This record gives sequence, C-alpha cells and structure tokens, in this order.
Amino acid sequence: MKAKNFFTLLVLPLVFISCVSSKKFKKSQADYAQLQTKYTQLQGDLSTCHNDRNELSRQREKLEEQNAALVAKIADMNRQIDFLKENNTTVLKQLQDLAVLSTSQAESIKKSLENIGAKDAYIQDLQSALSRKDSLNLALVMNLKGAIGNLADEDINIKVDKGVVYIDISDKLLFKTGKYEVTPQAKTVLGKVATVLKSQPDIEFMVEGHTDNVPYRSGVLLDNWDLSVKRATSVVRILQSEYGLDPKKMAAAGRGEYNPLADNSTAENRQANRRTRIVILPQLDQFFKLLEPKKT
Repeated sequence: MKAKNFFTLLVLPLVFISCVSSKKFKKSQADYAQLQTKYTQLQGDLSTCHNDRNELSRQREKLEEQNAALVAKIADMNRQIDFLKENNTTVLKQLQDLAVLSTSQAESIKKSLENIGAKDAYIQDLQSALSRKDSLNLALVMNLKGAIGNLADEDINIKVDKGVVYIDISDKLLFKTGKYEVTPQAKTVLGKVATVLKSQPDIEFMVEGHTDNVPYRSGVLLDNWDLSVKRATSVVRILQSEYGLDPKKMAAAGRGEYNPLADNSTAENRQANRRTRIVILPQLDQFFKLLEPKKT
C-alpha cells in the first residue's frame, strides 16, 4: 500500500508538468499565428504606402510641370504688358504731336474719322439686311414645307442656295409625258405653294421650265425650248387665274435642256432634269436703297 501511494505521488507531478507545457505550447502557437497575421497586415500596409508614395511622386512631378508652364505663361504675359506699355507710350506721344498740327490737318483727320464711322454704319446696315433676308428665306422655306406636307423628296424639293429660295417640282407630278397641260392632281400642290406665296405680297418669283436632252417635236412645239416655255406659262396661268397671284409679281421662262441637275446619261438623271422650278427672286431694291446717298 505504501508503495502504491509512493508511485502515485511520483507520477502526479509529471502529469501536471506535461499539461502545463502543452498549454504553453498552444498559447505560443496562437501568439505566433497572431503575429503572423499582423506581419501580413503590416506587409500590405507597407505595399499600400509604397503605392501612395509613388502616386504622390507622380502628382508632384505633374504639379511641377504645371507650375513651370504657369511661370512661362506669366513671363509671356509680362512681356505683352511691357509691349502694351511701350505701345501706349508711343500712342500718347503721337497724340501729343497731334496737338501741334495745323487746324486744317486736324479738320482733315476729323473728317476721315467721320467717314470711317459712316462706312462702318453702312457695313452694319448691309449685314443687318443680309441677316434679315436670310431669316425671311428660312421662314419662307419652313412655311412652304409645312404647307406641302409629306410629299416624297423626288417629287418636290425646297431649298436655299446662295441666298435664293428654289422650289423644284418633278415633271411626273405636274405633266403627262410630252404634254404641257397641268394635271388635276398637280393643282393641289400648286394651290398649297400659292397660299404661302400669296401671304407674302412683296415676293416676286419666276417659274422656269426644264427638260432633258431627248429631242422633242410635236405639233406647234419645235423642240425642248418650246416645251419648257409652254410648261412654265401653264403654271403661271394657273397661279394667276385659279389662285389669284398678282401677275406683276410673276415671270415665266423656259431653259430647255441647258441647265440640268445631272448628266442625261441615265433614265433616272433624265427624270430629275425634267422639272419645273419656282425661283423666289431676291428683293434687290432693298440693297439698292442702301447704296443711295443719305439725305441730310
């Protein structure tokens, strides 16, 4: 019995020591793992710091470049200021020299300045008139397109070219082949055009007939000249008799085959060339009035 107790007393300290060492080992492992995690985190922070430092370096270089450019710009502006100061001094000296000019010379300079002012006002009047004319042409085109509606572009085309409004109406919309009598369907289109033109009583216009280059002869008509003229006069008569447009504001002309939109080498081009064109004539009297000397 005594031997057994002695053995127990001998073994218990060893077991206790073993347990204590195992706990310390596990704690050391946990501490190591924690330190490893912190180390990894610090490595990431260090990498971020390196990246931030590099970015700050790039920004600093960019700012230095911008600063150098601003310094150069300031230097250039200072040179300009110095030039303006020098030029101002020269002008002041010239003005001082003017003070000693004779009375006749001063009067001559004054008249020259007045002439420059008058010419500038004249140019402004011309520009204002041209701007007004462009605005009126644009409004006229918009009104015409709005009145005519959704006709196909190949049947009717309204445009402004070099300050002049043109209305091109295809041959197939107005006339039968080789004829110059306006078709009933075409009168609807002419009526819409007439409504817009009639709302602008100061407008003058010319109706032009155009053909292709295919030789034509029928009855009293000798050639394309005759056909184009007859078609133009047919349109003018309808605008006058059926829609009440002032004949004094209209003119009829035939251009035959000699002013084509395209060469007559294809059937499509020949069809485009067969057309009636209404040309809104520019009101040149407004510009001639500007050229007249002002009454004092």
